[in-house]
Amino acid sequence: MTCYEELKARGLIAQVTNEEEISKMINEGKAVFYIGFDPTADSLHVGHFMALCLMKRLQMAGNRPIALIGGGTGMIGDPSGRTDMRSMMTPETIQHNCDCFKKQMERFIEFGEGKAMMINNADWLLKLNYVEVLREVGACFSVNNMLRAECYKQRMEKGLSFLEFNYMIMQSYDFYYLFQHYGCNMQFGGDDQWSNMLGGTELIRRKLSKDAHAMTITLLLNSEGKKMGKTAKGAVWLDPLKTSPYEFYQYWRNVGDGDVLKCIRMLTFLPLEQIEEMDKWEGSQLNTAKEILAYELTKLVHGEEEAVKVQEASKALFVGGGDMSNVPATQLTADDLADGAIGVLDLMVKCKLAPSKKEARRLVEQGGVEVNGEKVTDIAMGYTAQDLTGSGLMVKKGKKTYHKVNM
Repeated sequence: MTCYEELKARGLIAQVTNEEEISKMINEGKAVFYIGFDPTADSLHVGHFMALCLMKRLQMAGNRPIALIGGGTGMIGDPSGRTDMRSMMTPETIQHNCDCFKKQMERFIEFGEGKAMMINNADWLLKLNYVEVLREVGACFSVNNMLRAECYKQRMEKGLSFLEFNYMIMQSYDFYYLFQHYGCNMQFGGDDQWSNMLGGTELIRRKLSKDAHAMTITLLLNSEGKKMGKTAKGAVWLDPLKTSPYEFYQYWRNVGDGDVLKCIRMLTFLPLEQIEEMDKWEGSQLNTAKEILAYELTKLVHGEEEAVKVQEASKALFVGGGDMSNVPATQLTADDLADGAIGVLDLMVKCKLAPSKKEARRLVEQGGVEVNGEKVTDIAMGYTAQDLTGSGLMVKKGKKTYHKVNM
C-alpha cells in the first residue's frame, strides 16, 4: 500500500485539488508541505494531534514538513470555525507560545538540515507594505467570492471586522511566500480552512504561472480534531504541566465506543491489518481497544516510560493489582490547613479537581465526590492533619477521576 493510499484508508483525506499529482508527489517523497499552527496558547492540545501525526507519517515516507507558526497571523486571529473574535496577543506572548510549540513538535517531527523546518510567518508578514499588498495581492481576490466562503458566513451574523476579513489574504500570501522561498508545493489543513487554502493556490497561479505546482489538500476530521481538544472543563493539552500524563491517558481511555476504532486508525501508528482485525471487536473488547489507544497516544506524546506508569496507575484504580504510586497526587503542608483542618471544598480546589469552591460545592451537592470510598454529602466536611498523614486520602470526582492527598 502506498503512503497516499494509507492516508485515505486511515480516513485522513477529505478533499484535494489534483489527486493524481498529489498522490504521486507524496508516494515519491517529493512533497514539501506546510501545516499552520496559530500560537493562541503556550501548548498544543489534542485538537492538533491529527496534524502532528500526519506530518510524522509523511516525513517517514520521505516528504519534508514545514511547521508554519502563525506569529504574524496570530496578531489578527483566524475567524474560521469561530463565532467570536479572538483576543489580541502581545508579540512577547506570541513568541513565548511559538517557543513552546517547537519543543512539543520535536517529539513528532525531526527538524534539521534537509529535514523538517519550523518557520514563523511574522518574518515576512510584519514587513509587508500595506499599499504594495493592496496592489500586488489584493487585486487577485474577489470580495464576492470571499464572502461566499463558509469561514466568513459564520461571522457575518455577529459582525465580521475588516481585521478578520484580511485573514484569508494573509494565509494565501503565506503559501505564495513559502512556494517562492522554500519550495513548498503542498498545503494541508482542516476542512474549515478549505477556502483559505484555495486562495493560496489561486494566488500562486495568478502571480507566477498557471502551471505552477501548488497543491491543496484537507484533512477529513480536522474540525472534529479541534472538538477532541475540548472537554466540558477545558482543553486537553500536550504539555504535562497543563494536562498530566495520567489525565491524558484517561482522556483517551474514556472515548466513546463509536469513536475508539476511528481514533486508533487516524492517530496511532499500528498496522492497518491489526486495526482491521480490531474492527470486529465488540462488547468488553472495546475496553481493550481503548486501553491500546490510550497507551499508544500517551507513549507518542510523553514517552514509553510515562505510558507504562500511567497504565499501571489506571489498572491499580479500576482493576486492582497495579502500581498506586503513579496515581496523581497532591502533597499538602500545614499552611494549607486552617485550625488544624482543611474543608472538602478547599481540598478539591487544592487538588485542581475543581476550578473554584463554587464548582466544588456543586459537585458535592450533586453527589459527585467521594473520599476514601465514602460519598461526601456535607459541604462543611473537613479533614485533619491526622487524616492526611500515612496513607492519606483518596479523592474521587465523578466516576473515573482519582487523586491522592497526603501531608
